[in-house]
Amino acid sequence: MSKKLIQFDWAIKRLLRNKANFVVLEGFLSELLFDNIKIEQILESESNQETDDDKFNRVDILTQNSKNELIIIEIQSSYEIDYFHRMVFGVSKGISENLRKRQKYSEIKKVISINIVYFDLGQGQDYIYKGKTDFIGLHQKDVLGLSDKQKTTFLKDEVSDIFPEFYLIKVNQFNDNAKDTLDEWVYFLKNSEVKDDFKAKGLKEAGEVLDIMRLPKDDEYGYNRYLDSLHLKASEIFTLQTEAEFKIREEEKFETVKNGIIKGYEDKVISDLTSLTIEQIEKIRNELKK
Repeated sequence: MSKKLIQFDWAIKRLLRNKANFVVLEGFLSELLFDNIKIEQILESESNQETDDDKFNRVDILTQNSKNELIIIEIQSSYEIDYFHRMVFGVSKGISENLRKRQKYSEIKKVISINIVYFDLGQGQDYIYKGKTDFIGLHQKDVLGLSDKQKTTFLKDEVSDIFPEFYLIKVNQFNDNAKDTLDEWVYFLKNSEVKDDFKAKGLKEAGEVLDIMRLPKDDEYGYNRYLDSLHLKASEIFTLQTEAEFKIREEEKFETVKNGIIKGYEDKVISDLTSLTIEQIEKIRNELKK
């Protein structure tokens, strides 16, 4: 058995900012990062909008955990060819906005960027990717490490512990076969459902917090508006794609007519090749004469 729940991208903007509901986000982050994550607070950023004008295709939440690390969670529904670049921008902004004047560089917070995308990004067969920074010797092929003094001063074990980490979850590439607790979370992200036998941290609480039937009237109205916006967005994308395809076909037909005229084909032959009427072909003939 499974229960249909509120979609995670809407919930993360509206419901999961409540301290009482931190357990849901903590469960997700604990499973993904293989660590026992505790959220200290939700930090605000420019993109945390609460108005009816929200486009809902981009959701980000900036949190600070008990290790004083910054965790950015961003969800992207529609295709962006330069999304990798935006991941870099988001991390850079998070670092710069959280280093106050006259603070030492050593006080820069570690940033973990978690990106949940519902489109095909890059080339790869997996559905969860992790990126971190290591320095590899060009000649010795060794990994550059921290000195003992640096480890003691910064309380870090590796150089990569200082630099940002990136996680990328390509939701649509998941095959719905949940083999472990992290997969159970990916299943939920894809289907907005939690099965009765799921044991991942936070999912039991998600099943309660994100129950559509328990939504207050105001939130129910907002959620239904959000679902409507998804339909509208899908229609807009479909319209743009259809218009682009139609324009390409028209341009191809025009080139076929043009080549047919140059080669001396009769209008009837060109009409059979392109499905255009004799009148349309004559119009193109006249345009080519100008």
